[in-house]
Order: sequence, then C-alpha cells, then structure tokens
Amino acid sequence: QLQAFGGGLVQAGGSLRLSCAASARTYTNYAMGWFRQAPGKEREFVAAIRWSATDYADSVKGRFTISREGAKNTVNLQMNSLKPEDTAVYYCAAGIYSSNRRDYDMAYWGKGTQVTVSS
Repeated sequence: QLQAFGGGLVQAGGSLRLSCAASARTYTNYAMGWFRQAPGKEREFVAAIRWSATDYADSVKGRFTISREGAKNTVNLQMNSLKPEDTAVYYCAAGIYSSNRRDYDMAYWGKGTQVTVSS
C-alpha cells in the first residue's frame, strides 16, 4: 500500500526529496509519516502529517518539510541541509494520531529507501 522512493547519496549540506505513494484509501483516511533507522540504532520518528498539521523530530526541525500532494496520493519529505547523521533507511508509514498521547500509531509500513549523506 505504501511505496517510498527518492533516496540516494548526497553530500553534506545537500538536499533530497523522498516521496511516498499510497492508495487513495490510505491517503485519505490516515495520517502519514516518515521514520528512519540508522545502522545499530532503533527506528525513530522523523516527521508526520495529519490533515494539515505537521510534526517533526527536533533533530530535523527547520531542515525537513513534510507535505501532501493530493492529486497523486503522495506524501513528500523535502530534506535540506542534510548532515551525515541523517544517514539511514527511511520508511514511509500510515496510521492514526492519538491526541491524548500526542503520538502516532502506525499500522502500515512501506519498504525503506536508503539515504546516505557523505561528509
């Protein structure tokens, strides 16, 4: 249901744009977001969008922007000012936002796309 693409190799300070294509049902009914997992580390939240509200990890605020592209049922992650520590496999996910916990419960996951930032 979720297909991520757009990863690659970029130098520090550069930019990449990730895209996640979803089914119309998933795109319409769920919050969507991005997570990442670096080698030897646990998967961590990067950014998510629910309706028009967005959330970001502190480590990417001001550098990454998540947005919806409704005509294509796609969620994009524009990553600017990339750092070597952004190197990870990035996963697209869809799920439900809990206003009580201020957290996302992601039920659907796409295959990851590798992002490598060289110093």
